Amino acid sequence: MKTMKYKSYSARIEYSDEDGCFIGHIAGIEDIIGFHGESVSEVRGAFEEAVDDYLETCEKLNRSPQKSYSGKLMLRIPSEVHAAVATAAKVSGKSINQWAAEKLAHAADE
Repeated sequence: MKTMKYKSYSARIEYSDEDGCFIGHIAGIEDIIGFHGESVSEVRGAFEEAVDDYLETCEKLNRSPQKSYSGKLMLRIPSEVHAAVATAAKVSGKSINQWAAEKLAHAADE
């Protein structure tokens, strides 16, 4: 699955047969920000406009805009998996963090 992205925000987009258009929401934040369009180019434009409006509104309200994710991820995995990951990272000349970030990024793009 490919995700529409703009200024570090991602969009979740679905097609509504009932409404005859694409309906989207900014994903990964608690604020509810929606947009829509009848074509891919329209929904992209509406998404970008929604993000820009959100950032402007936050600035006017002197409020920090929410960010999708901090970049910190804590996992609980079996010790055998931890050992295998540590070995794979060492063999590739990377830290566990670097190795895992590459593997997770690759898996997210599939």
